[in-house]
Amino acid sequence: MSRYNPFYFLGQAFKSLWRNSVMTIASILILASCLVVLGSFALLVADINLNLGEMGLMNEIAIYLNTDLNDEQIEEIDRTLRSMDNVDTVTFISKEEGLEEMRQDYAEYSDLFVIAEGEANPLPDMYYITYKDIAKATTLEYQLSEIEGISKVIFRLDLAMQIDSFKSGMTLVFTWFLVLLFVVSIFVIINTIKIAVHSRRNEINVMRYIGATRTFIVTPFILEGAIIGLFSGAIAYFVEWYLYTYIEQIVVSEIRMLEVYLFSDVWQYVLAGFLLIGTVTGAIGSSISLRRNLNA
Repeated sequence: MSRYNPFYFLGQAFKSLWRNSVMTIASILILASCLVVLGSFALLVADINLNLGEMGLMNEIAIYLNTDLNDEQIEEIDRTLRSMDNVDTVTFISKEEGLEEMRQDYAEYSDLFVIAEGEANPLPDMYYITYKDIAKATTLEYQLSEIEGISKVIFRLDLAMQIDSFKSGMTLVFTWFLVLLFVVSIFVIINTIKIAVHSRRNEINVMRYIGATRTFIVTPFILEGAIIGLFSGAIAYFVEWYLYTYIEQIVVSEIRMLEVYLFSDVWQYVLAGFLLIGTVTGAIGSSISLRRNLNA
């Protein structure tokens, strides 16, 4: 009965990993490399989005209103903007708020803004809107320019499309690279489990002879793959932590115009993702190998 204890299955899995240590190490290192690339790419995309958001280049359009509009006309424009299909967020900036922002940006010349207060304020009311789908952005720009009361629409569609194209290209390249790495990882795990099954073939035959269930036989091998994935995830996390914090320190101290997410703010997501993906990948590799190499 002791053989049905979970510790028995874990013990068998670790024994098999130790017996096939060369293939085990190869599996762990390859899968860990795949996870590091995955994590690095995910963090890179997050940092790119962060900086684009800070620069206002992601999906933002500036809309300037005519200076002679009354409150009712501005409210009508507001309702129109919020009802448009491709509009995601709408932010109103009054001319008073715009003047105050300029005063803060140029605090050393704040005295010069006194003459522009009240009725003398030359700034127009404006809106910042963000859109949902860049493919429909040209249509949105035309619709905005046709709204009565809007004097100017500032929208760098060419830059937005270049950024979107750059991100799409990066995503495609890294996706194919990751698929290749995962295929290699699963292939190595499959062969690791295949060797483990072959080395224990006599023991497996005896267990079958005395009536052991298939679940009892295959569980240690599934655990073996999951353990490979777990170790891979842990190793990948520490490598990612070292690499990212090194880059983070360089950006923070030397390239101050850029921003990055602090690793201390995202470490739990990185760790959970690595452990989950690693474990699932290892278990899938084991399952495929068992289906091919362990006769029912």
